[in-house]
Amino acid sequence: MTSPLQTRYLGLTLPSPLVASASPLSQDISTIRRLEDAGVGAVVLYSLFEEQLRHEAARDLQLQEAHEESFAESLSYFPDIPSGPHAAATPTTSTSVRYLDLVERASQAVDIPVIASLNGSTDGGWVDFARQLSEAGAAALELNIYLVPGDLTMTSTEIEQRHLDILRHVRDAVDLPIAVKLSPYFSSFGRLAVALDQAGADGLVLFNRFLQPEIDGETLSVAPGVELSSPFEGRLPRTWIAALRGRVACSLAGTSGVWSGLDVAKYLLAGADVAMTASALLRHGPEHAAVILAELRTWMDRKHLANLDALRGMLAVPTDVDATDYQRSGYVAALEKAKQTYGSLAAPSGC
Repeated sequence: MTSPLQTRYLGLTLPSPLVASASPLSQDISTIRRLEDAGVGAVVLYSLFEEQLRHEAARDLQLQEAHEESFAESLSYFPDIPSGPHAAATPTTSTSVRYLDLVERASQAVDIPVIASLNGSTDGGWVDFARQLSEAGAAALELNIYLVPGDLTMTSTEIEQRHLDILRHVRDAVDLPIAVKLSPYFSSFGRLAVALDQAGADGLVLFNRFLQPEIDGETLSVAPGVELSSPFEGRLPRTWIAALRGRVACSLAGTSGVWSGLDVAKYLLAGADVAMTASALLRHGPEHAAVILAELRTWMDRKHLANLDALRGMLAVPTDVDATDYQRSGYVAALEKAKQTYGSLAAPSGC
């Protein structure tokens, strides 16, 4: 019997629409098992960064060049370097091999899809690593394209083209389902979303959270840091998911601000196939996923909704209307309500 929470994402069947997004929770097999036991539909592993892969490639090249003219016997002085997805990872093993080992062991340890994550911002040889992730057993790949263009001469067209080039490079390397995780900061996000869909993306994850550093007024320094999301942050991704539903063929995942079953329901109503969470699980532990899903079931029962298909996209922008006009009418209505609610605050006291 099909579960009322069963859904499809990236062409994969998931037991629930709640996905554990990339976070430190996916660093060990025991926690991944706890996430599965709590009911998550899939786990996105923590990200492997472009910089890490580039550093390893440069180190290996330097080692090779330093000894390429040495006697063959000298190679016996160097320890064997594990290779391939079946290599046993140790504390001294390279970052990439440890990651491949985690992908392989996690995919064997749980029945839910294990999605590998690559984080980068340029189109280069590092994306070829996707092939090794596929061989290690990843069910899908999430491309987290984290690009904050510091070159002020780079045009919006160039930025968008870089995203498309990265996707196409990976698409040529693997047959895995590919989700692209994006930021909302594009001059025409809808156009880019459609272009990525047409270029072979199996899913779009909305949105990446840029880590915004704080200025410390006492030490006169920039203080990096990471803060957990809040439910309010779900509004922007839900707005774009509602606009894209029915206008792209790929899956849609909403991330940021998922703390409760109602938050998941809101994403589904907007048109998302899944809702992703990390902050709530980091704050309350992996078992909080069961709480979120129980709240979702209770809400569905109260609304007499038998399954996710009955509610998904219910509040998406209708495909037969102009999305711009639709969104602007909501904007105007919101401002009118604000004037009615807060307008009296501008009046002098005693009037």
